Amino acid sequence: MEILYGLHPVEEALRSGNRRFDHVCVARDRHDQRLQRVIDACRENSIRLRFEPKEELTRLAHTAAHQGVVAIVRTREFLDLEDLLTGPDSNPAPRLLLALDGIEDPQNLGALLRTADASGVDGVLITERRTAPLSPVAVKASAGAAEHVRIARVVNLVRALEQLKENNIWCVGLDERGTTSYDQYDFTSNTVIVLGREGDGLHDLVRRTCDHLLRIPMAGAVSSLNVSAAGAVVMFEAARQRRAQAQAQTQSQAHAEPVAAAPPKKQKGLGS
Repeated sequence: MEILYGLHPVEEALRSGNRRFDHVCVARDRHDQRLQRVIDACRENSIRLRFEPKEELTRLAHTAAHQGVVAIVRTREFLDLEDLLTGPDSNPAPRLLLALDGIEDPQNLGALLRTADASGVDGVLITERRTAPLSPVAVKASAGAAEHVRIARVVNLVRALEQLKENNIWCVGLDERGTTSYDQYDFTSNTVIVLGREGDGLHDLVRRTCDHLLRIPMAGAVSSLNVSAAGAVVMFEAARQRRAQAQAQTQSQAHAEPVAAAPPKKQKGLGS
């Protein structure tokens, strides 16, 4: 069993449907709409509720930052790399993946998972060793987004990247020694963005496995960004390029294939 705590993580776990709940503990002395939504969702899904003193929730969560709710859930099952290659549907759009090379801070892991979800990343690779676990702290830092992101856990990241390359996915590492600025790279093809450890960056073998190394030009006195901030910059640049390409393709198809005009809608005024 695992522990989830906090309103967002528990709410998103309920919404995703990917977790099997044993029961949910709720602070008996807290009464507000956000907590009531969680209670209602548990009842709708026939999940057992226990109303406990706040101190009992703090004991279960090992922190007072539980916001009045702690869920006891089955251990999360990670995907295999092959699952990320095939995808959850038949969407033919180029894949965008994120690979994390030894991220050790659970706050950074959670922030990166939150950004991956927000920017439309199709899946995330993490390693089994020398990386922060997907702990309650990381899930809370992701504001519950970790429950929606498709995550594969691999033994050897270099081997996994080689397998992605064999499947025509470009491996792009973020490194302050890179020669290409991140906003000059074309992210509209199949791409995996590789981010390295806090402070040390990419491992040497991982760096050498990447097809391209990108950098973020820095205008200030510091030489680099925190890994979660740097990852957000690059992931949203990739999302921007892909969105622009999709819009251009839609406009091109609209000009190429005339569509019959829809009948005018009846206008409605106030009180209609």
